[in-house]
Amino acid sequence: MRSRLASAVQSLQVRNYRLFATGQLVKLLGVWAMFTAQDWLVLQLSGDSATALGLVTALQFIPVLLLTLYGGRLADRYDKRRLLIAANAAWAVLAVLFAVLVASGAVTLWHVYVFAAAMGVAAAIETPIRQSFVSELVGATLLPNALSLSAATFNSARILGPALAGLALATIDIGPTFVLSAALAVAPVATFLRMRTADLYRDATRPGGPARIRDGLRYVRSRPDLLVPIALMSVVGLIGLNFTVTLAALAKTTFHTGPAAFGLLTTALAAGALVGALVSGGRRARPSVYVVAGAAAGFGALEIAVGLAPTFLAASALLVPTGFFMVLFGQAANQRVQMGTDPRYRGRVMALYVLVFLGTTPIGAPLVGWIAEHVGPGASIWIGGVGSLAVALVALAWKLHRTGERLAFRFAPLPRLSVVPSPDC
Repeated sequence: MRSRLASAVQSLQVRNYRLFATGQLVKLLGVWAMFTAQDWLVLQLSGDSATALGLVTALQFIPVLLLTLYGGRLADRYDKRRLLIAANAAWAVLAVLFAVLVASGAVTLWHVYVFAAAMGVAAAIETPIRQSFVSELVGATLLPNALSLSAATFNSARILGPALAGLALATIDIGPTFVLSAALAVAPVATFLRMRTADLYRDATRPGGPARIRDGLRYVRSRPDLLVPIALMSVVGLIGLNFTVTLAALAKTTFHTGPAAFGLLTTALAAGALVGALVSGGRRARPSVYVVAGAAAGFGALEIAVGLAPTFLAASALLVPTGFFMVLFGQAANQRVQMGTDPRYRGRVMALYVLVFLGTTPIGAPLVGWIAEHVGPGASIWIGGVGSLAVALVALAWKLHRTGERLAFRFAPLPRLSVVPSPDC
């Protein structure tokens, strides 16, 4: 166990990556605390409207549709570290202004819409740059571990951030909660400034030429092994991953609980996600399509169970394995794309991945919010689960048909599902 734990955190031995992970953890604590408080603020300002929740989420992610591919182009052409300093500084300024507005008591619903869109612009530029920057921090050998640790950092914040927000909302009110989250947003700027640029792995990732967006799209189109996980992520991202939009409505209108209980639902999801990230951290080889599609199928099945859960405790318990498979799927897809991409195109390829991962939210989030408001929060969740499970099974069937392989379940010595090669191989 000690050896496995050391292997799971191996990237933290690299100073630059350690600074990166620390800055991201502190910032994300504030981001998730702010998102949790923001959902509660929207419900207060809108009269418990799930549609308003979906609209805010959509506004946060519309910039992804417009700017993410451009952010990937910037990542492949300019100094990623300097770009990340600028993008994180912009986010911090917006967070401070938003916090001042909320703390003053002058905030209205349209203010939330404006800041959601503005912060979405900063995030749309920053995300593909940050995704592709990880390979410069640790190099190719430690890349799978670094990607999983980044997911673990993200999901640790998803556990602690909502819990922090729930505690803050219950004790110091919503204004100070936003102030606290804004203060934490400054951390990445400081850590990026402290990095040793001489230790970055830049030779292998420095591109040649103008780094045009269309060249990156052509590269992906010529690679079916990249297209499948990207396509699968686009569909699951649209109809499945947006279920988090309705967790606040599920807590308040279905189970009739308060902000602390909402924080517990989000924390349960993030706890499972953290375990999923740590399990992914032990991966050294590029994951197969079967791993990606299988994890997506597990996520879809559990999402159906969450939507049909009869009680708050049952939903909380089911959200733990749901979070596990959600991150297991996301990490497997991410690793399959990153580990199979030519470093010269990594920024643009990851921009496309981020586009389908996050860019579907402006479409899916309002739809999920509308279903939650007119049919019920639980229905919006299990409907997304049905869609995610269906598309994962289609991907598995396509792969099996294309290769002639088949799946076999074995009970001994331990139950396991394995892939049997085609007789022609």
